[in-house]
Amino acid sequence: MRHILAIIVTVTLFILASCAGKPSNAQLSENNPSIRPDFSGATLPVNISAPTFMIDEEAKRFYTEIGKTGSEPVMTFNSSSGSVTPDLKKWHSLLEEAKGSEIYIRITLVKEDGKAVRMKDIICPVSDQPIDSFLVYRLLYPGYVLWREMGIYQRNLTNYEQEAVLENLNIDQQCVNCHSFAQGAPETMMIHVRGNKGGTLIRRNGKTEKVDPRCPGLENGATYPSWHPSGKYIAFSANNIKQVFHSKGKKTIEVSDLAADMTIYDVEKGETLTTPSLSGEEWMETFPNWSPDGKTLYFCRAEGYNQGMDLDSIRYDLCKVSFDPQSRSFGEPEVVMAASKDNKSVSFPRVSPDGRWLLFTLSDYGNFSIWHPESDLWLLDLRDGDLRTVDEVNSNDVDSYHSWSSNGRWIVFSSKRMDGLWARPFIASFDPSTGVFGKPFAVPQNDPLYYDDFMKTYNIPELVSRKVVNTGEFADVVNNSAPSTANQDSQYAKPE
Repeated sequence: MRHILAIIVTVTLFILASCAGKPSNAQLSENNPSIRPDFSGATLPVNISAPTFMIDEEAKRFYTEIGKTGSEPVMTFNSSSGSVTPDLKKWHSLLEEAKGSEIYIRITLVKEDGKAVRMKDIICPVSDQPIDSFLVYRLLYPGYVLWREMGIYQRNLTNYEQEAVLENLNIDQQCVNCHSFAQGAPETMMIHVRGNKGGTLIRRNGKTEKVDPRCPGLENGATYPSWHPSGKYIAFSANNIKQVFHSKGKKTIEVSDLAADMTIYDVEKGETLTTPSLSGEEWMETFPNWSPDGKTLYFCRAEGYNQGMDLDSIRYDLCKVSFDPQSRSFGEPEVVMAASKDNKSVSFPRVSPDGRWLLFTLSDYGNFSIWHPESDLWLLDLRDGDLRTVDEVNSNDVDSYHSWSSNGRWIVFSSKRMDGLWARPFIASFDPSTGVFGKPFAVPQNDPLYYDDFMKTYNIPELVSRKVVNTGEFADVVNNSAPSTANQDSQYAKPE
């Protein structure tokens, strides 16, 4: 009987605590509340899923209100854990109402002595500019541990749904990497598969095929890609990559080129071409990226590797070369930013959709910046040459691979700022008229503790405008077809 009474009392107290209303006579505080993940002050896309979060404050009870600035709250939360998970339907209604304005998150702490303290409101502007609905990335364990378990996945950014695009468990555990899209369109895309069934999967015009776009006359195969805006070409670097594992220090892994050339694969003709000025032993060219008009190819270039060269002496400049899509001919390469003169190195140049801004990663040496804690994002104004570090986005750890949204109003980038170990995807707003970014925030998850417990790293986050469909076709093509090789009659393209 006493046991039953104890249960009744416990349940009653729990119900009373859960049903406790808004704290009265709360003392106003000038302190900002601490939340995790932290998105306070970040500009939110009007279509983004709700950021769940934990309140990192000492209290017996937490009372949270969320609403449009100047209006009554549309959601309230009352808990002893500090966990807040907004209803997705109510959240989207709130963002739609608040677009072009702001939302507030109001947190009141009820202390052990019963006194209530209302913290300063968290204010988040809501942009009327949406972000592309899907994010595609590779998930794998960091440090090349258990690399046989990896895959490429797509996440719906308007909710929390994640689906596999291609998992290597379905293709004899071969490596999958370097997914790429033509102007963010999933109908025109590619994925590399490495291994005995390997090849480059190219989806175009409703058909997926496996090809080998290796350029005749070059030793190395296609590596890092960039689709031409027309969808007719893919620029590839052809790299000989070396991995080095260090026994101590912050940079436990180093990945470096021993050779690299630049090629163009004509997806309509199945031909690969290059030019002497973009191939050969004098230079190593890598990380191509097209301008939106398709007439300029940006890339990174370092002096050719010589036997015995220290890997930390290899530094890449930002370069460009003109390209005529009709004649498939190149101009002569030009240096845009000589980072090597300042003992720095450029990787991942990405031109904004309006063609004005070029965002890139800068590190001390090499080009595999995900293993360089000093890696930061930099922004170049291609109109006037103004160059700056993006202080409003960068952290004290790795800030690296980045992708523009199709409207140029957002970026997604990889950062290890949370723990220094795992790369997580972060979103930041961008004003194309001023070149200023907003505060970044982690891609929202449906569990506030998701990033604390998830032990895989996010690799190559790419924004796409629509869902990748017929994903089972990728594994079928890998398992059941041999790659077609590039036309052996391909010739070197002539400079203009």
